[in-house]
Amino acid sequence: MTGAKEFEAFLAEAAGPDPRLRAAADALRAIASAAIELSNLIGLGRLYGQLGAARGSTNIDGDVQKELDILANDMFVRALRQAPVGAAVSEEIRDPLVLNPAGKVAIAMDPLDGSSNIDTNLSIGTIFSIFPRPDAAERTEAHVLQPGRAQLAAGFVIYGPQTSIVFAIGEGRTQIFTLNRPSNRFYLALSGPVIPSTSSEYAINASNYRHWEEPVRAFIDDCVQGSEGRLKSDQNMRWTGSLVADAYRILLRGGIFLYPGDQRPGYGRGRLRLLYEANPIAFVIERAGGLATDGVCRILDLMPSAPHERVPLVFGSQAEVELVARYHSDPQFTERAPLFRNRGLIRQ
Repeated sequence: MTGAKEFEAFLAEAAGPDPRLRAAADALRAIASAAIELSNLIGLGRLYGQLGAARGSTNIDGDVQKELDILANDMFVRALRQAPVGAAVSEEIRDPLVLNPAGKVAIAMDPLDGSSNIDTNLSIGTIFSIFPRPDAAERTEAHVLQPGRAQLAAGFVIYGPQTSIVFAIGEGRTQIFTLNRPSNRFYLALSGPVIPSTSSEYAINASNYRHWEEPVRAFIDDCVQGSEGRLKSDQNMRWTGSLVADAYRILLRGGIFLYPGDQRPGYGRGRLRLLYEANPIAFVIERAGGLATDGVCRILDLMPSAPHERVPLVFGSQAEVELVARYHSDPQFTERAPLFRNRGLIRQ
């Protein structure tokens, strides 16, 4: 850690004189402060109490809220009230919150991603997106209803073997800062990671195979067939059930992540939220040389229509993500000889 740049110093340089980036940097400082508090709480696990216990309430999507979901949301809202944040949208709150009427930025966040992993000691995280606050917005939700390319900064915090904040600000590259626990400060661990353009790893919840549309099935079939199939190379599957954990792995060594829509009721547009999951992940992935789409269209070009709108999400190594788009648009990729249509390696 000797000589590693400290988080505060980096933000001061990255923001420069731009008032909007300075406001975004202040919001990042608030997020980092709350993340340290949350990391210390997560580290206690059951010594603190039943953090993974159900609260008897649900969030906007009907998911059962855990004790830590509520605690995390309260921590971040409290911290953001001290920053120039005009409004905030959270997965745990139905309606946008007005925080600081004079704030120059707006925030969309998932305070606790992967809450089903709380009691099993797997990586969980916080995902956030920072937008410029529109000057003439009449409705609070309009502060965040902007395409992802308008983000001033975005990223996530991962609470795992290390607690790290992964983000990009302004036109800068993705940065990874890791918490030094004795000092309770973040220091630069990796600047400008570059995602390999190709990979041999994919992440998807294969238990939903029977519900997928044909382009996704065809791509995964080819991954499973490995060197004996169309891809001509063996592939490994990785799936943690934590979006931030899969994103962190892909940033460091490449790969592709898929959470498609499927044929189940309520899953037609997937389960991930555009504003506070897909947009920030896409921001840091693309700033690291990767690509993020909804299967066909670039995530950062999508215009949201509601704060909790869902979207399919495919991200990772550029060549692999582009290949998935070809499975959706080119019929030759979904055509199967009778042998594979009836007796695929996954299909029954």
